[in-house]
Formats: sequence, structure tokens, C-alpha cells
Amino acid sequence: MSDIVYIRGLRADAVIGVYEWERHIRQTLVIDLEMRFSTREAAASDALPDALDYHAVATRVRAMVEENTLQLIEGLAEGIAAALIAEFGISWLRLKLAKPGAVPWAEEVGVVIERSCLPQ
Repeated sequence: MSDIVYIRGLRADAVIGVYEWERHIRQTLVIDLEMRFSTREAAASDALPDALDYHAVATRVRAMVEENTLQLIEGLAEGIAAALIAEFGISWLRLKLAKPGAVPWAEEVGVVIERSCLPQ
């Protein structure tokens, strides 16, 4: 299966960072997701229950970002990836989590991780 459902440019505000001043403000993070999920059933049925509901995924990711208490984006990215795989039946995902403005001379900094569901 090579179908990919994606979300690009998802924005959410978080308290995140290692510096004391960062613990008192909300910063906008930008998330891009690519998720392996078969689209065959949804294509055949034209029914949302057979699809990966990207609105539900985006809502879940925004909630996780907005409730975040971690300092590092690495931990937040791991938590998001684990939750999406467990809750939405995604077999693989690539997640880019960017922190625009974190370094004054760079447009953005961040992490890109790939995770997959381990066979049980």
C-alpha cells in the first residue's frame, strides 16, 4: 500500500522552549503530516468512516500542541506520532514540526520524524 493522506501547514500555539521567557508565552508551531492509509475503501464507498478523517487528525494534533507542557519539540513530535498511530490506525507517518522564529536568522527550525506501527 502506498496511499498517503497529508496535512500541510497546520498551525497551533504552544508553550514550548527551554528558556525561562519561553515558558510564559505561546508560540506558533507548524506541522506537516504524511500518513500511510489505504484510500481504496473510502474511494469505493464514498463514506467518511472508511477514510482517514483529516479533520479529526488535525483537531487531535492541535489539542496535543495546545496542551503541551514539554520543553523540546522532539518530545512533542514523538507524542503526536504515537497518538496518531494508536488512535487512527495509521501504519506509517512522516511528521515535520517547525518552530518559526526560534532562531532569528532562520525562517524556521524543527524536526522531521518517521514512525511506523510495529507488528504485534
